[in-house]
Amino acid sequence: MLLASIPSPAQGVWHLGFIPIRAYALCFIIGIAFGIWLSERRWRARGGEKGAIHDIAVPGVVFGLIGARLYHLITDWQTYFGPRAIKEPYQALFIWEGGLSIWGAVALGGVGVWLSCRRRGLSLAAVADAVAPGIAFGQAIARWGNWFNQELYGSPTTLPWGLEIDQAHGGQPGVLYHPTFLYESLWNVALGFALILAGRRFAFGTGRLFALYVAGYTAGRFWIEGLRIDPVGGVDHAVTLLGLRINQWTSIALFAGALVHLWTTRAKEPEKIMTPASPPDATEEARRVPNGP
Repeated sequence: MLLASIPSPAQGVWHLGFIPIRAYALCFIIGIAFGIWLSERRWRARGGEKGAIHDIAVPGVVFGLIGARLYHLITDWQTYFGPRAIKEPYQALFIWEGGLSIWGAVALGGVGVWLSCRRRGLSLAAVADAVAPGIAFGQAIARWGNWFNQELYGSPTTLPWGLEIDQAHGGQPGVLYHPTFLYESLWNVALGFALILAGRRFAFGTGRLFALYVAGYTAGRFWIEGLRIDPVGGVDHAVTLLGLRINQWTSIALFAGALVHLWTTRAKEPEKIMTPASPPDATEEARRVPNGP
């Protein structure tokens, strides 16, 4: 039975005494925790050291949050600065109100992971392949934070699964909108399972499974981004270039880069998880990654 519409939550913040519990933050925390758990499990199955992913995740998450916010501020600066600003400049620090970009999270988070891998003597490519499905599933969970914040929804629709948005968040009475948060969440779940199956069936190495994640995610993000609107006063204020949103251009560039990497690199089986500079007494089990789950 089809739904007549998808309602938006009446609130996204609850208070435990004087402490605010924000659904947006909870969704991100749960998404990160699940992604780390799955990645650690995959890493151990491939012969990796116990706890390595947890240690790597700490700088990765910290750098990723900074990068996620910076990318949002760069591409959506007019929300906080300039004559079209609808928020005060200091609110650029309020990450719990929304505005965390996956592009910035992966880019700067990758720097944090690289630094940690270099310090521990681990192969960045092996780590990237191990964590790829976990990132996809983590994103799927985190996207529900946008539902609680009633943000990043799509254009009006008459589809039976249209999303209700209240007027305080830019919605119009009697109008339903594409639930783009749901589209992307479902896409990421499907992508996560596809990556796991691909890793079991085919020989991947040199970061090729991670490249497949990038290609798969950006393919979905491109068309989902095309549905989105960012209404301010009834007008979509998203930054565009040649008719496409900036995030769509980013998707195109990353998709092309992922395909180039897949085309120009060769699969390696098994993949060494330690770099050539690793300690000579490392065990053989900790040196190689079978195709694994």
